[in-house]
Amino acid sequence: MSKTSCEGSAMLHHERARRAPTPGKAAILAIGKAFPSQLVPQECLVEGYIRDTKCDDATVKEKLERLCKTTTVKTRYTVMCKEILDKYPELVTEGSPTIRQRLEIANPAVVEMATEASKACIKEWGRPVEDITHIVYVSSSEIRLPGGDLYIASRLGLKNDVGRVMLYFLGCYGGVTGLRVAKDLAENNPGSRILLTTSETTILGFRPPNNARPYDLVGAALFGDGAAAVIIGADPVAGQESPFMELNYAIQQFLPDTHYVIDGRLSEEGINFKLGRDLPQRIDDNIEGFCRKLMGKGKLVDFNELFWAVHPGGPAILNKLERTLRLKSEKLECSRKALMEYGNVSSNTIFYVIEKMREKLKREDGEEWGLALAFGPGITFEGILIRSL
Repeated sequence: MSKTSCEGSAMLHHERARRAPTPGKAAILAIGKAFPSQLVPQECLVEGYIRDTKCDDATVKEKLERLCKTTTVKTRYTVMCKEILDKYPELVTEGSPTIRQRLEIANPAVVEMATEASKACIKEWGRPVEDITHIVYVSSSEIRLPGGDLYIASRLGLKNDVGRVMLYFLGCYGGVTGLRVAKDLAENNPGSRILLTTSETTILGFRPPNNARPYDLVGAALFGDGAAAVIIGADPVAGQESPFMELNYAIQQFLPDTHYVIDGRLSEEGINFKLGRDLPQRIDDNIEGFCRKLMGKGKLVDFNELFWAVHPGGPAILNKLERTLRLKSEKLECSRKALMEYGNVSSNTIFYVIEKMREKLKREDGEEWGLALAFGPGITFEGILIRSL
C-alpha cells in the first residue's frame, strides 16, 4: 500500500556533522516518510471528487475548481480509492452513520503507513531496532483501544518494555507537539532513543458536498494522506549516528477564547470541521510575539537570519507570516514545496518540511538557527528553536 522514502540516507550516514552537538540536547538523528500508493494530481481531483460523490451541483464544482487553484497544491496521496467506495458505497450517502466503516478503513491504514515510515527512518538511522527505548505516536485519524502505538511497536519488533506515548486528535500542530514530547523524553532519560511517528488519512472526513458544510470543499482541495517518522536522541554516538537538527528549546501556547476558530466534532457520520475565516488573522496578530519568545532563548533578533520550517496549513497562513515578519521570499520555500507536493497532511507535514530543509541547509551551507512552527485547534501554537548541525 505504502510508498516509502529515506532519501539521501547513504550519503548522510557517512557525513561528519558540520557543527558539534550540544551535550545533553536532543537532536533529530534520522527521518523517513511513507504514503499510500494512490497519487492524485490536483488537476484530476475535481472530476474524481464530483464523480465519486455523485454530485450534480454545478456551483459546487465551480467552487471546488477555484479552491483547488488557490491552495497551490499540485499532487497528493490518498487512501481513498475505487475499491473502498465499491465496498462502502454508504460513505457517499448523505446522513449515513458510517463511523464504524470509516474506522475499519482508517485504523489499519494509518498503522501501515506509520510502520513503513518508521522502517525507512530506522534504516537511515542505522542502529538495531532493539535500541529504541520509547515510541511516540501522533494521529488524528484513528480511534481504538489499544491505540496504534502498540500495533506499530509490535510490527516493528520493538521490545515489550518500550515506553509508549499516544497523542490523539491534536490536528495540524501534533507533529511539533510530538517533537517537544520526544525532546523531553530524550533529555531526561540518558541514552534513550525515541521513535516519533505520525500518520494521517482523510477517511474520517470524506463525504459528499453539502452547502451547510462549506469547509468540506476546503478539505477536499487541501488535505492529503501520509506518514512520517524521526529518531530523537541526545548525545549522538560518534561514527554511528548522524544528527542534523538539534531541538534547542520548545514551547506551546494557546490563544484564549479561540476554541471556535478551528472546531472539529466526531459524529456518526465521521468528523466535521468548521474553520473560522479569521484564522489567518488570529495567527498573524500573535505570531511575532511567539517567535520572539523562542528566539530570545538563543539571543536571536533578526528573522531573516533564521531558517524557517513552518507547517503549511494553507497558502493564506504562509503569506500572512511572510508579510508580518517581513521574511525574504525564499525563507518559506520548503513549506511551500511541501504543500505543493503533498498537500496539508496534518501532523505529518512539518516533517516533510524538515526533510526539505535538511537538504537545503546542506546544499547551501545555510543558517545555524531556525524555527519549527505549527498551528492548530485551540488556537494552539507549537514552536521549537532548532539548531542545524
